[in-house]
Amino acid sequence: MNTIALYLSFLHLLRIHAAAESLPPYTATDYFLLDCGSSSDSTSIDGRHWEGDSHSKFSPPDIQTTTIASTASVQNSIVTQVPYMTARIFHEKFSYSFPVSGGLKFLRLYFYPATYSGIHKSKYLYTVTANNFTLLSNFSAFHRAESFNKEFVIPELHSQCLYITFIPSPRSYAFINGIEVVSMPNNLYMANKETDGITFVDSNIRFYFDATTALETMYRLNVGGREVSGVDDTGMFRTWRQDLEYMFGQNNGVTPYGPSNVTIKYTADTPAYTAPDIVYETSRAVGTNPLKNMNFNITWKFPIDVGFNYLFRLHFCETRPEIVELNQRVFSIFINNLTAETEADVIRWSGGNGIPVYKEYVVLVPDRSRGKQEYLWLALHPRIEANSKYLDAILNGVEIFKLNRSDGSLAGLYQEAVVVSTGLEPNNKLTERKNSLMLVFIITGGLLGGVIAISMICFFVLRRSKRVKASGSGTSDPRSKWISFPKTKSTQMQGSSLPSNLCRHVSFAEIKAATKNFDDVLIIGVGGFGNVYKGYIDGATTAVAIKRLKSGSQQGAQEFMTEIVMLSQLRHRNLVSLIGYCNDGSEMILVYEYMAHGTLRDHLYNSANSPLSWKQRLEICIGAARGLQYLHSGASHMIIHRDVKTTNILLDDKWVAKFSDFGLSKLGPTSGSQTHATTVVKGSFGYLDPEYYRRQQLTAKSDVYSFGVVLWEVLCARPPLLRSAEKERVSLAEWARECYRNEMLDKIVDPFLKGKITPECLNKFGEVAVNCLLDEGIKRPTMDDVVGGLEFALQLQESAKDPSLGGVTKGTLFQKFTTGDSNGIFTASCELGVSVFSELMDAKGR
Repeated sequence: MNTIALYLSFLHLLRIHAAAESLPPYTATDYFLLDCGSSSDSTSIDGRHWEGDSHSKFSPPDIQTTTIASTASVQNSIVTQVPYMTARIFHEKFSYSFPVSGGLKFLRLYFYPATYSGIHKSKYLYTVTANNFTLLSNFSAFHRAESFNKEFVIPELHSQCLYITFIPSPRSYAFINGIEVVSMPNNLYMANKETDGITFVDSNIRFYFDATTALETMYRLNVGGREVSGVDDTGMFRTWRQDLEYMFGQNNGVTPYGPSNVTIKYTADTPAYTAPDIVYETSRAVGTNPLKNMNFNITWKFPIDVGFNYLFRLHFCETRPEIVELNQRVFSIFINNLTAETEADVIRWSGGNGIPVYKEYVVLVPDRSRGKQEYLWLALHPRIEANSKYLDAILNGVEIFKLNRSDGSLAGLYQEAVVVSTGLEPNNKLTERKNSLMLVFIITGGLLGGVIAISMICFFVLRRSKRVKASGSGTSDPRSKWISFPKTKSTQMQGSSLPSNLCRHVSFAEIKAATKNFDDVLIIGVGGFGNVYKGYIDGATTAVAIKRLKSGSQQGAQEFMTEIVMLSQLRHRNLVSLIGYCNDGSEMILVYEYMAHGTLRDHLYNSANSPLSWKQRLEICIGAARGLQYLHSGASHMIIHRDVKTTNILLDDKWVAKFSDFGLSKLGPTSGSQTHATTVVKGSFGYLDPEYYRRQQLTAKSDVYSFGVVLWEVLCARPPLLRSAEKERVSLAEWARECYRNEMLDKIVDPFLKGKITPECLNKFGEVAVNCLLDEGIKRPTMDDVVGGLEFALQLQESAKDPSLGGVTKGTLFQKFTTGDSNGIFTASCELGVSVFSELMDAKGR
């Protein structure tokens, strides 16, 4: 045993001796520690007894023949022997089973990424489940050098048996070093939350817990104090880390008040097992200078996984002896730039000095990052308007939990980035220095690679520009450096005019074979371009959609080229993939991935298809919004679709929405000084942005307007223009806006959806849709905002206790959606003007 381990053992012996003098506030009814890969029982340096899994009752009988017990090839200087140095290796699905009593349980999984039995740590890729919950998916700890654990809260199980299952990915392995199962008091984290719920931040909507709600502990911090190890917890072996590494900005506040001489007085609402005394005895405040405090927040920043709800529990206790009355210290609390509390007063909440209290909030973090890491922000600021005696703010502890999605999954994109400290190993400056050095190498390499890449791009752009000038084009449009289109309006073009190496060229003979010589039986759609056929290529192994330009089509070479160049350079889950093209002679044909469920409009009205459920419609709208979001801000250049409508939103066999038909698409502004592209008005009637029509200036907000019409079309299940309707109902956009103004949304909902949409969800959906239709494009939301709003609407629908509730309540339109900038907030007004559709009553598309 190395020196560090001996030192830690001595410290833990002292702690155990001290702990023996006073029992913890809670004694676990279920308490299992499994040392995986070990054939004997052992004791960890914190004095806890671990059972080897080789002959354990928690392991299946075939554990010796179906798995490998192994020891890590190298012991890092900060890695403790138990439970990290032995591991159980799996090459196929494997489960442990733990008989448990009723109530909630902590589940902790221990990992030490290392080479075991000659299997390098890069070979480990796997999924971990606990009964019906997915805890980790395609999980890899390859980039981690130190040991760590992950903590989950599992709800009460009807079977009273907890199954922990490891599922290796194909040609991969799974490993686990230790498993811990500890019961907890039933009212620790979910007391009355089934009936009372927890408020969403900056909203009066509530989140309700039930037997399908599991949590992952993301952060548990003793704010302003030392780290609290598991054996110093209140009987559940939780580790409370220091908060300093998560502080943001230059102002870290002050920690002047602890430990104090005040005796912590627990209550029925905050029992003694809620948190250790030390959490409430120590704290962090803004500062001691009231004048300076007016200009400062204390802020924490936490990396997290996107696409989840998060539960915040904030711990407070006033221990400053002079603060004993109401309104002496009042402050505001902000979570992710949203107001959680306007006037927080700990004395008012708790009832007195030395009495602990906690407050809980739920916040949604939408998945709009496009693969980027995102953060949760927590900030406290003195409430100047309260005229309190002490212009200050205080916090004692923080717990942040991720809540599972509706499919039971807690797995996110950044599973390796956020872990809970085991409390078994100290901080190691040498490791930090090595990591810092590695970071320098990575950054330097990245910068060098970026410079090389940019140089190559510039070389090809300049070479292409010279070639264009030499051919006499004379164009000065900077967009031509990325995409060059032929200027002819002819419906014929030669193969030599197409850019090379864009995508697969499919011969006309292959096309004829795939469509059985363009058999009408295989027609699955008809558009402005021509007929769309279902066919099979590659030896009838690949189903595709084949779009053939028809004679006399209003579209031609320009649209054909645009479609090929655009789609061949775009890859996104919510954009239809272009497989290839054919331009033999006068034939212009595009080959796409086959979308089994056709267009979105096929499932809304004038169709024999079964109506879509409201949840399906919401998920389809979110998917389509993400596709448009990618075009506007995720690609290397902004792309404006210019023909957003329900017939251009296709659905695959899993009902994933994908945008199609890029024939009218244009590149957006290419410099900061440009705000729009001046162009001839094109689009589809009923969806066309009135501002674009009036000014002939195309912006991304023109797509937003069209998407707003799509949203109303999805909700109402009627066309955007209905010439047979009464005058005020001809235009869906105008009719929907009028109904929204008059708080009559429930009157225009698709009859199939009556009583199936919660009022909160309907109101939020209406807010998003109506703001997309604002007369001034600059006031419309971005697609980032639209995605966030729709995801929140889905959360409201899924979290409602009674989806059959009727009635509609109208709140503030488009309430504060965070934009791509973590510090920015978008708020739209509700100006609803009159559009100009009188010239557009001819329903002929394009």
